[in-house]
Amino acid sequence: MDEELRTETKPKWDWQKELRENTLMSEVQKRIIERLHDPTFRPFRLDPSFIAKFASKKPAFGFNGLGEFTYYRTYSRSKSDETLERWHETLERVVNGTFNMQKRFALDNGRPWNDYMAKKHAEEMYRRMFEFKFLPPGRGLWAMGTEITEERGLYAALNNCAFVSTEQLNDLDLGFSKPFRFLKDMSMIGVGVGFDTEGAGKLLIRGTDTRRTPEKFVIPDTREGWVESVGRLLDSHFLGIAPMEFDYGLIRSHGRVINGFGGKSAGAEPLIDLNKSLEHILIQAKGSPINSTAIVDIQNLIGKAVVAGNVRRTAEIAFGRPEDVEFLDLKNPELYAEENKHHRWASNNSIMAEVGMDYSEIAERINRNGEPGLIWLDNIQHYGRMADPRGNWDIRAVGTNPCVEQSLESYEICDLVETFPHHHNSFEDYKRTLKYAYMYAKTVTLGMTHWKETNQVLQRNRRIGTSMSGVQQLVARIGLNETINWMDKGYQWIRECDKEYSQNWFAIPESIKVTSIKPSGTVSLLPGATPGIHWPTGGEYYLRRINVDNSHPLVTVAKEHGYPTELSVYDDTGNTTVIEFPVHIKEGLRAESEVPMWEQLEMVALTQRYWADNQVSATVKFDRKKEGHQIAGALPYFAPQLKGISFLPNEHGYEQAPYEPITRVQYEERVRQLKPLDFTKYILNGAEGIGEKFCSGETCELPKR
Repeated sequence: MDEELRTETKPKWDWQKELRENTLMSEVQKRIIERLHDPTFRPFRLDPSFIAKFASKKPAFGFNGLGEFTYYRTYSRSKSDETLERWHETLERVVNGTFNMQKRFALDNGRPWNDYMAKKHAEEMYRRMFEFKFLPPGRGLWAMGTEITEERGLYAALNNCAFVSTEQLNDLDLGFSKPFRFLKDMSMIGVGVGFDTEGAGKLLIRGTDTRRTPEKFVIPDTREGWVESVGRLLDSHFLGIAPMEFDYGLIRSHGRVINGFGGKSAGAEPLIDLNKSLEHILIQAKGSPINSTAIVDIQNLIGKAVVAGNVRRTAEIAFGRPEDVEFLDLKNPELYAEENKHHRWASNNSIMAEVGMDYSEIAERINRNGEPGLIWLDNIQHYGRMADPRGNWDIRAVGTNPCVEQSLESYEICDLVETFPHHHNSFEDYKRTLKYAYMYAKTVTLGMTHWKETNQVLQRNRRIGTSMSGVQQLVARIGLNETINWMDKGYQWIRECDKEYSQNWFAIPESIKVTSIKPSGTVSLLPGATPGIHWPTGGEYYLRRINVDNSHPLVTVAKEHGYPTELSVYDDTGNTTVIEFPVHIKEGLRAESEVPMWEQLEMVALTQRYWADNQVSATVKFDRKKEGHQIAGALPYFAPQLKGISFLPNEHGYEQAPYEPITRVQYEERVRQLKPLDFTKYILNGAEGIGEKFCSGETCELPKR
């Protein structure tokens, strides 16, 4: 990269010019931006004297420096003086952004607002985040209170997940290219998206009319432009109209600054490759109804292009019918090795199972390849927690997010928040945390998105997902029965909070569902918590490996402080460094591989019964030789108690695996070689955080090979 590109600074965003020139921006988004720039609005701000009290405090990051290292790699943003945020400053940004959303909503809707009362709530929210009693999801830590929300009003970027159905693919208003545009758009702002194959057979791929003059489209250098190009290409083949001719000349070159979302551009190449690949699929399918293979391939190619777009991250899940053998075979390595390597790695694939079905064939596939996962839509639609009576709790839900913790309607998005109950000495203290965690999540639902279909369902459902991590650490401390008691009472308390704040403060509907268990990506590393309900993959003592680009200054930080580094064996370019962190789970927990499959399933069922009215995201690890044959018997037993589940064999076969068990002696020897991490120099000349990678946990780190 030349010197000009390496030293380019982030330009100031001209919002008025953007509104004039971005003809593809939705009218909803334009109105949001105009309101955000109302000169009469006085933003909410925490008192600087309050923040100053925390500036000299050392945060209790977890896992021998891994938590703090992860924070700087992932969530610390650049400030106006081009230095990086410290932890107390990130939280200041997040809390200010949260209460600004509340204040704007109150004033826009004629509701009372009191800065003094809000300050009391904001300060306690801040304290509980600083003490790692709860945290926003990775999306919130990275985006809340930044230019993304405060100036651009892209509130969808605060959400973790979304779902879109293709069932109405032949409907002009909700179908044709719209489900694919939605996935492309949401993925580009960091939202993981689930989709189904219900549109298979419902739309004829007519192919373009090559007798007509091609329609030329100069692609604007905006997110909207990228989405529009994909939509126009698909529609040209779906509708049988003139072929598209794209001009990529306006797209900024490789290495240029991406305004708003940060990072550097990957240039036009990912979009060029995407459109060529889509064209190839559509030409092959000309004259035939779209099938499940084409639907999944289109969405997977879109996901691949988003990942290739440098700082962007994405996650996908595809849902098919259990009788659709074509869908079930999509990731069969014996049939589709090239496709899997090229793009089909971009989604996890699951089936919409039915309680009482024959699971024998599905169980065989799971034992062989670890897929498909399963969801039970009837349980999703007719239950909150499984302890609650059957009813039409979520009757419009037709799918889930990529990690399956949130039931969703088509075009619905959702936000999560993560609590760490093992960091509390009493349930009363945890109740206080749940109130503020709930308040953060509910606030995110106040933000309008740029999709009218999304706003319609979001404003009706106000769905949130208050999650727990470190559950096994809590069980080790207070026992399983008391943990279940905390779950049950905690759920009831959140419902009370929702009734109070929805009715008397925000004057909006109560949330259709309020709790879930997210798998936790990197957020749980910050406080040193085991992810969700899972046991630690590596046991009481293990190595945790993370991948960082060679050029990233954090590689130097790791080396200077004694953390072992080596080149990734999976990156042929030699541009990726693997850094090792020794970890000790002080509660002395078993490794996940030591916990029987049936015990793991029982833990999922208990949590689905007493805590999650959405879902529990869980990947059950199993031993192929000892337990693989038992999956066919376990599924019918647990199906009435679950809403979703996935399995993964313990045998991974990877070098430089994310987790590697070690002995106590090995742990102590490695710790003796480490120096306490000092990020002082890095803060002055470091690289802005890249945002959380996906919504899943350790599997995110595994290479797609």
